[in-house]
Amino acid sequence: MEDHIDVGSSGLRALAAAYGVATEFWDYRGIHQQVPDSTLRSVLAAMDVLAETDHQVQAALAVAQSAPWRRTLPPCVVVRAGVPEQVPVHVPDGATVRLRVVLEDGAERELEQVDVWVAPQEVDGAQVGRATFALPADLPLGWHELVVDVDERTATARSPLAITPSRLPMPELRAEQGGRAWGLMAQLYSVRSAASWGIGDLADLAELTSLSGELGGDFLLINPLHAAEPGAPMTPSPYLPTTRQFLNPIYIRPEDIRETAYLPNSQRTLLEWALDALRPMNTDAGPIDRDAVWAEKKSALETIFAAGRSRSRQRSLDRFRAELGRRLEDFALWCAVAEQHTEGEPWPLDDATPGALGRLRRELAERIDFFCWLQWVADEQLERAQRTAREAGMRIGVMQDLAVGVHPRGADSWSMAGVLARGITVGAPPDMYNQQGQDWSQPPWRPDALAEAGYRPLRDLVRTVVRHAGALRVDHIIGLFRLWWIPDGASAEEGTYVRYDHEAMVGVLALEAYRAGAMVIGEDLGTVEPWVRDYLSERGVLGTSVLWFEQEDNRPRRPEDYRELALATVTTHDLPPTAGYLAEEHVELRQQLGLLTEPAAQVRLAAQIERERMLQALRDRFLLPPDPTERQIVEALHRFVVHSPSLLVGVALTDAVGERRAQNQPGTDTEYPNWKMPLADGGETAVLVEDLPGNARFSSLVAAVRQELADRAATAQPADGQQVSRP
Repeated sequence: MEDHIDVGSSGLRALAAAYGVATEFWDYRGIHQQVPDSTLRSVLAAMDVLAETDHQVQAALAVAQSAPWRRTLPPCVVVRAGVPEQVPVHVPDGATVRLRVVLEDGAERELEQVDVWVAPQEVDGAQVGRATFALPADLPLGWHELVVDVDERTATARSPLAITPSRLPMPELRAEQGGRAWGLMAQLYSVRSAASWGIGDLADLAELTSLSGELGGDFLLINPLHAAEPGAPMTPSPYLPTTRQFLNPIYIRPEDIRETAYLPNSQRTLLEWALDALRPMNTDAGPIDRDAVWAEKKSALETIFAAGRSRSRQRSLDRFRAELGRRLEDFALWCAVAEQHTEGEPWPLDDATPGALGRLRRELAERIDFFCWLQWVADEQLERAQRTAREAGMRIGVMQDLAVGVHPRGADSWSMAGVLARGITVGAPPDMYNQQGQDWSQPPWRPDALAEAGYRPLRDLVRTVVRHAGALRVDHIIGLFRLWWIPDGASAEEGTYVRYDHEAMVGVLALEAYRAGAMVIGEDLGTVEPWVRDYLSERGVLGTSVLWFEQEDNRPRRPEDYRELALATVTTHDLPPTAGYLAEEHVELRQQLGLLTEPAAQVRLAAQIERERMLQALRDRFLLPPDPTERQIVEALHRFVVHSPSLLVGVALTDAVGERRAQNQPGTDTEYPNWKMPLADGGETAVLVEDLPGNARFSSLVAAVRQELADRAATAQPADGQQVSRP
């Protein structure tokens, strides 16, 4: 930030604090930063709070202070199971009040009023009192409802009540691996087979889970499968989707749709021609062309859709649409509008009236049906992949990835406009690896609007993503606690943090994951307040440990000091694969792209020192032979990570085949082919799914990880041979 900033009245800063907006923070260098008034005003404006003048500030402060007294119940109450809590109820002073809980199953529980005296407040000339009720600790998990009766009037106010798990349970893992698990990490689009349509798909996912299970792997972490645009140009980043609620149909395998088998020969020939046009892409190690793939695949899917379905299959589709309801219908409408919209013309959904929306739904009914059908088909194929994983012996199976946000002009930005901040994007402040900060071009949740909505958007989102998953990785899980808001037109350095009700956010996440039988892993890298990781561990949410980021006094941290409740890995998708990182390709790439804020020679020297210290740490543990090869170093690094107590150990598929090219370079858009690199070896020869069992480097790394886990488990075994239990 600038050395000279406008720091205004204490009133503005008090107002910001009332809305959870940080007025100061410590940066990654340990320097205390004051947030400019201009940033505070812009962030408050995104929450519909005017603060341009002193009068507006004082008026907004008064509204914020009286807000709880203006409503009978809090907008939503989220508490932990087994923990007694209290609920405030605001009614006219002296009124008789009754509070009850209507449980999910329809049963009711009357709540007891407790003796907590709070002085009444005057609100708009009337005296308002507060009654406090105790929530019993034995309420069941689930989404319930608080109902208030005042005097003789029943149900004068209602609010959702979520009873959430105090702590998520851990899955039962293999005793021969010490109650730990290893798994592959892959960008699904990059992992193709000879039968793929130029891009990795859900059939390839099923094959990869089957192979992983055979090799003793218990999870497969994949990139977010969230939907992109329904036509060209399709945004390549899986972390900038149009929606996080639904799947990208580009991952559908057309031949695996049941109706494909019954197509007339003439139509099957059309599908085969489309596949023939794309088949050469499977062995091309150059950037993946999603637009070309989707053009052919979409045409094939339209042919299959038009062929119709049996009555039982149609009923299954109808049930799917009914289950997902308006969310799915709105998404399908958005897709139908987007595919026919011409750039430069007015967007039909902007400020559309209910009548206009109804007309669009009727006019585009056939296309809406098609896009709903795509989601049903994708859902079926994803369910099949998870079922294959479990049948292959995987204890967890598919680990889905939840992106931190959505495209500013996407489907969710339209359908969820009421709970998203406008004029703001989410990003990250400068850190050691991205010294200019990051702007992710995504609108953030409004914490106030999310609470007013009873956290239903978050609930529905998580519920959908974990439908067919054994685990969920939450990208930038710190966003459930605070997010870095950047006003439109400002640089990433000129943002500030906005706080969320983390108890509610994490609670909703935990409840939906628990109900789906999924564990949760939070990506908690970067700038994190120290207490946050302890809090997540307390709730049974695993953290993330990346070897290159685990430093102590500028030296590699002992793996024994890694967290137990964590997914530990050597690398991450924001770094080059390990072979490339060891060769300093991350420095070379950032220099070419103009992303370095320090002299290249200085950065390169730091990378060399980092690598040498890491190699010395490996030698100290006798993990390296003299004059090791690149493969031996990569395997030693993975053995080093296995020396940690971390519950999960991730192996990047790129490391397993010797890939050197980065999937993503933070801080770039089109300057680098982000999220387009297919899986290839060090010589840039494409590696297909069916090549993996015979790939010597892949087999060697998997064997090294499995052997190290077994050895560690054997040495940790108690004298009586019983496995140590983990809470």
